[in-house]
Amino acid sequence: MTPEARDAELAATKTPEGPTPGELWKITLGELDEKMGVKIVEESVERVVATMPVEGNRQSFGLLHGGASLAVGEAVGSWAAVIHASTLGKTAVGVDVSATHHRSARTGVITITATPIHLGGTLTTHEVLITNDAGQRLCSMRITNLLLAPRA
Repeated sequence: MTPEARDAELAATKTPEGPTPGELWKITLGELDEKMGVKIVEESVERVVATMPVEGNRQSFGLLHGGASLAVGEAVGSWAAVIHASTLGKTAVGVDVSATHHRSARTGVITITATPIHLGGTLTTHEVLITNDAGQRLCSMRITNLLLAPRA
């Protein structure tokens, strides 16, 4: 499916405020996600996986920028929360994120994986792992989202 066809399909299934009630929300990339080169690999309540190139997301010393890791990790964790929230007719907003950087990357593609720690009716918490091409952990994150009824 082309990106244009996917966007048209998604536009028909969600409102700008969040998921359409009763339908599983599908990920739509934001402007920053597109600029960073994020690609969605998998999306479900159980797991959200995305990739991002290191090139174009490096800081002045040639390493993957820690802020880029946080931005993409928060996005993937939030998407996972919104997918769960959509099963309840709700949407999600981030309330807390924390991260530990374990190693750096200069080249390649990173993989970002969000899995649930807690899926509640009011709060969700996800673990987000960022790994390099060799499967080595670059960053460990935890994000908590508040579930809300969509705005009318």
